[in-house]
Amino acid sequence: MKIESTWSKPGGPMNYVSEKYPVVVIGGGPVGLAAAAHLAERGLEFVIMEAGPSVAAAIEEWRHVRLFSPWRYATDLAAQRLLKRSGWIAPDLDALPTGGDLIDSYLGPLAKVPELADRIQYGAEVVAVTRLGFDRIRTAGRADAPFLVRLADGSEILAGAVIDAAGTWRKPNVLGAFGIPARGESEIASQVSSPLPDVLGRERSRFAGRRNAVVGAGHSAATTLLDLGRLAEQVPGTEVVWVVRGTDQARTYGGGAGDGLPARGALGSRLKDLVQSGRIKLVSSFRIESVHRTGDGRVVLSAADRQVIVDTVVKSTGFRPDHDMVSELRLDLDPILGSTRALAPLIDPNKHSCGTVPPHGVDELSHPEPGYYAVGAKAYGRAPTFLLATGYEQARSVAAALAGDWEAARDVQLNLPKTGVCSSKRAGDESARSQTVGRGLATGLSGGLATAVKTVEATGQSACCG
Repeated sequence: MKIESTWSKPGGPMNYVSEKYPVVVIGGGPVGLAAAAHLAERGLEFVIMEAGPSVAAAIEEWRHVRLFSPWRYATDLAAQRLLKRSGWIAPDLDALPTGGDLIDSYLGPLAKVPELADRIQYGAEVVAVTRLGFDRIRTAGRADAPFLVRLADGSEILAGAVIDAAGTWRKPNVLGAFGIPARGESEIASQVSSPLPDVLGRERSRFAGRRNAVVGAGHSAATTLLDLGRLAEQVPGTEVVWVVRGTDQARTYGGGAGDGLPARGALGSRLKDLVQSGRIKLVSSFRIESVHRTGDGRVVLSAADRQVIVDTVVKSTGFRPDHDMVSELRLDLDPILGSTRALAPLIDPNKHSCGTVPPHGVDELSHPEPGYYAVGAKAYGRAPTFLLATGYEQARSVAAALAGDWEAARDVQLNLPKTGVCSSKRAGDESARSQTVGRGLATGLSGGLATAVKTVEATGQSACCG
């Protein structure tokens, strides 16, 4: 067994294990790097495990997408402080960055600051986390054992604590309406696109002149629908079908002028116009049970009483967390959302439809396994309302707790713009339960976006989610 333990710091401020192991941050996306920035400011030893060849590898897949959150909500304060010491000039805080801007002007430079540069391991995919010498059942002495983090290449590292910012981008939900794959879903995989395809750029030929279905009712679905609508104006024969389980799309259309983020409001307003004009065909109350390919290569989506036949399918059905790699840890997960049990009531779309959430930090993110925290989009489980600013505050709170500064850890402050749509009555119906709001960066949209979302402003310029 190969154990790699670096940057030993006996006597440091960490209050976990024997204080000689680093904090392992899983994921080099926006929230993972924010966590690292806060750890660096507090003098804690850490290492970042990024599965991709560069930081924010998931965001590279949607670099064409413009966030609907401006820069002021897209950057972390500790990260800003580290960057400014290296001569970084902050962008216009009111401008809307693309995913590419986020990498090129913020995350890429952040990964190069002296405090972080030699702490990032690329191509380091974490496949398992456990306690050294312990499975999930054994209790005696457990809290004194370090975490053992295993990578895909077989190497391992011991950790004093683990901050899991792996995101959810690599684990999208299925097309099937009941939480399991539709019958035949794996057989049409080659004709199913990722949640945020570059419709107007590198993947244009895949959609131009074809009949395209977008499945899902969140911001990522709206982003792709708007791009397909523009493509249909440019290329004759391009058709757009929007397939949703719910009956009321009011939440997807959003609060319009009442939204605290104008670009997010414009996203829904523009989509509503395209549906009402008939340029996008809305197929509602459609629960996909099976799919198959016809003899001429088209895809048939089948519900109990209807079918939709298309050439390509964009799966914008949201994401779910991957808890398999931490299955030997003692987690207290909400049985519905897969977030912590304490966080679930604050973000449950069955109870409210607000795009904002109450402030929360280390207490709401804690598990019975001391020293393990999921932050970012993964912290939200299957709830669809994650925004980057929320993840940054989670990271700050957790880092403060790991440093033993519980006063700072519990002084949680979060100011998020209102969506203009917040109805508990609406959230209780089927349309709310079927929402798949793209998770800002999520990173996926973290190490992954979890998933960011693109919008179209009133000017007609592309814009997006955060």
